[in-house]
Parts: sequence; C-alpha cells; structure tokens
Amino acid sequence: MKGGRSLNLLVTGGAGFIGLNFVHYLLENTSYQITVIDSMTYASHPDEMQALTSNPRFRFKKGNIADKNDLNAVMDQQYEAIIHFAAESHVDNSIQNADDFIQTNIVGTYELLQHLKTGAANKMIHVSTDEVYGTLTPAQQPFTELSPLSPNNPYSATKASSDLLVRAYHETFNLPLVTTRCSNNFGPFQNKEKFIPTIIYRALLNQKIPIYGDGQQIRDWLFVEDHCKAIALILEKGTSGEVYNIGGGNERKNVDVVKRILEIMGKSEKLIEFVSDRIGHDRRYAIDSTKLQSELGWKQTASFDQSLVKTVEWHVNNFGASL
Repeated sequence: MKGGRSLNLLVTGGAGFIGLNFVHYLLENTSYQITVIDSMTYASHPDEMQALTSNPRFRFKKGNIADKNDLNAVMDQQYEAIIHFAAESHVDNSIQNADDFIQTNIVGTYELLQHLKTGAANKMIHVSTDEVYGTLTPAQQPFTELSPLSPNNPYSATKASSDLLVRAYHETFNLPLVTTRCSNNFGPFQNKEKFIPTIIYRALLNQKIPIYGDGQQIRDWLFVEDHCKAIALILEKGTSGEVYNIGGGNERKNVDVVKRILEIMGKSEKLIEFVSDRIGHDRRYAIDSTKLQSELGWKQTASFDQSLVKTVEWHVNNFGASL
C-alpha cells in the first residue's frame, strides 16, 4: 500500500488507543495526508500527537466532535474519507454515568453525518463494536452482520444508537457510509483501565488482579494492528451501506487470559482475586469475520499468543509513561 494515491483523511479519536494505532499504520504504510481531531480525554496520548506533528503529512486539531464549532474548525478542507473512531468506550464508566457516552457516541456521530450530508467527505467509515449485538451462550454461533442489535449496557446502547443513525443516513440520504464492528482489541497504547493493561500493570506492581464473577466470561480477542489493517482495506475496497465484522476468532475465558499473562511475566497466580460481577456483564462475545475475509481478502497476520507477548512487552517497556 506504500505509495499510491495521496488521499486526504480525517481521523476522529486519533489520539486514543485504536485511532492512534491506525494513524501510525497509515503514516508508515501509505502516502495519505492525515488530520486528527480528538478532545484529548484521559485516554488520549498528547505526547504522541506532539511527536507526530513533525511529519508533514500529519496535522492535529484538539476538538470535541459533539461541538459544532470544534467540528467546523476541522472541516476546513475536503476529505476523501472520515474514519470515525472517536468514542467513550469503558463499560464501567458508562454504568456510573452515561452522559459523555451519549454526547460523544450519539451526538458526535450525528454531527459528523450532518457534515457528510454537505459533502465534507466522499465517504465515512463508522467504527463500532461487537458489543452492540449483546451476549451469546456458549453453544450459540458467533455474531454475523445480520445478527440483531441487542445491547446490554449504556456504552453498547450508545454505540448501537450511532450504528442505527449511520444506517438511517445511508438509507434516507444515500450517503456513502460503511460500519465496522470489531471484537475486543488489545495492543500498544491501550489505557490502563482496560482488561489486559490492568492485568499487566497490577502484575508489575505485585498488586491483586480483580476478576469479575467466576472469570468464565468469554471474549473474542483481536490484535489492534490487524484491526487497523482491516479498516485500511475497508477504506480501499469496502462497499457503501455495508457492515463488516472484524473478529480475531480468538475466544478466550477471562481467567485464562489472566493466567497466560501472568505466565508470560513470570508472576504467581496468587495475585488473582475474584470480585463481585459487574452489572449487565455480557457472558460471551464471538465475531464471524467470514464476509470480510471472503469479500475483501482480510486475514490475521499473527497468532493471539504472539500478539499477547508483544503487547505485554510494549506495556512493560512503557511502564512509567503509561501509569
């Protein structure tokens, strides 16, 4: 993909976990011009934004996509595409207070769609989550793009709401929109509040590692770099109006992920501490990526265990800066 057309892209939430990895991927593998808008919440990476400004193909604007003035300021040029990562995503926070989730995930998406209506970009890729599908029993088949939306917590409800807005704007106004739904991501730059970084940092500090309930909840894990490659492929070849599931096919029980990370780090399983389960806690997620693989040719590039080792190494090496 190196070389080729020099597309002009707007990346929302590009200072956060997945968005930042995507920006790095594009700068390293394409000749695209990239503008990032990010409100710079606690989960963002200001040092990375500062470092990237030395690249002539990158510019950064601090702003909230739910704020009309902030969004108008970044819509100062025509974009080939908007890649919409910006979202509040931590389920526990949404249970405590969903205000920011409603503003960013729903209102922010609406404001972007309004700009797309005026021709601000030639297309938009709306990055969503498998959590909009709800939960599966151990015996059920993985979610496909045709699975009904059945969110079970405030976070996933706001993401499902934004998905429906995107669908409605495509159907009503024939806007060039694509929705992606990914399984649980892990990798560099993920905030310490998330499951895998929490394990790593607590293990480094020899602190107890809390596991909700019985730890038998199952998640389908996807290395963030493979997610970025999928988004880049969908940007290039995806069909307007379609939904593409992006899943790793790496179903693991939460307790087994904890044990494997402790093994990688040479730490004792005595650090594990079972705590009361979270309300609205989905039991199992699993994503069927057959459509993405068969229609666009996407595939994972590394095994779950290889990617997990790489992730542990990154967080250990960046220990001080990430606390």
